[in-house]
Amino acid sequence: MSKATNDVVISGVGIVTCQGVGKDAHIALLSAESAPKAIVETEKFKPYPVHPLPEIDWSQQIAKRGDQRQMENWQRIGVFAAGLALDDAGFKDDIEACGTMDMIVAAGGGERDINVDTLIVDEALKRNDRELLLNEKLTTELRPTLFLAQLSNLLAGNISIVHKVTGSSRTFMGEEAAGISAVETAFYRIKSGESSHALVGGAFAAERPDMILLTEAIGAHARGDWAPLWSRKPSDGGGMITGSAGAFLVLESRKHAEARGAHIYAVVNAVEGDRGNRNAGNFEVRLERLLAPAAGLAPESTAIFSGSTGMHDLAARERAVLEHQLPDVAIRGFGGVTGHTIETQFTLGLALAALAIDGNAKVPPFDAAHEGPMRAGTKAAIVTTVGHQRGEGVAVLSANA
Repeated sequence: MSKATNDVVISGVGIVTCQGVGKDAHIALLSAESAPKAIVETEKFKPYPVHPLPEIDWSQQIAKRGDQRQMENWQRIGVFAAGLALDDAGFKDDIEACGTMDMIVAAGGGERDINVDTLIVDEALKRNDRELLLNEKLTTELRPTLFLAQLSNLLAGNISIVHKVTGSSRTFMGEEAAGISAVETAFYRIKSGESSHALVGGAFAAERPDMILLTEAIGAHARGDWAPLWSRKPSDGGGMITGSAGAFLVLESRKHAEARGAHIYAVVNAVEGDRGNRNAGNFEVRLERLLAPAAGLAPESTAIFSGSTGMHDLAARERAVLEHQLPDVAIRGFGGVTGHTIETQFTLGLALAALAIDGNAKVPPFDAAHEGPMRAGTKAAIVTTVGHQRGEGVAVLSANA
């Protein structure tokens, strides 16, 4: 594949999951001889298992205690991961470069007032006029300042304040599709020459009763003990186990990265997201089209980093398409070891793929019963994300030639 000055490359990786803080912990995971140990909290939110945040010294990336205090946890996770990515790319102390850097964030709403949520749920069990009840409680029980804390663009705002990233700023909402759109927007801005370098990513705090309630409300959350992603059974709930995580990437044009002597982890060859009705084979047709840029990759040295939720029907449908379109390519359902991270899932998959390619890692199976070994080190990767409700996305990465 020929080099072009506007090739989109990954030059910085900032990652935090239950498996550890920073890229080294995740390089170890990707290059291990066997499946990593599951790190799961099973008691705190029983019967719902959750992949917890590791121990973090926030001051390593958020120096001011005042800044730490005024953020909710999902913001702290994101600001911390963004700082790791900037450090890794060599931009952290480059005020001029940060001042012209695009920032594209995928974020959900802020943390909720659990007492008010509980009150509404309890009262709803006694009344049938629930729309009226909801309006009553929202106008009388919520403190006005709560809405300020819920603004999704506060993550981008805090990154700007703490890390001085003050170029253009965009925030996408919309669950998994937000993460896909964030990466896709950064990719095409750089590809078209509108941008030379961008910080893109998201954060998700899973250890929240409100998030578990939202997932369980559609019958999606797994219950009981943890099981590997593809091995979850309908008798143990909906199959989805969420995880607290932050993942940010620095994307650059090849020209910009090479001019400053940056380390290039991988080249992003294609990114596309789509959404639509999933009935009557529409999902399969759409995913097959999104996977088209992956045709021709050498199967023995390619890894598929599937961002599957673990929800039984969706996981089976995605896997069937992958096995049909890309036979003999090793599939790794990374959400089984990190948890499913909603808005963060796509950038998390890209981060893991970039580290695997950079290290030419033979990524171990994450679910030994359903994933075969790789025959060679990773030279190319496909990252998928299938939203738990809607939205699909695919990225194709290759080694820097």
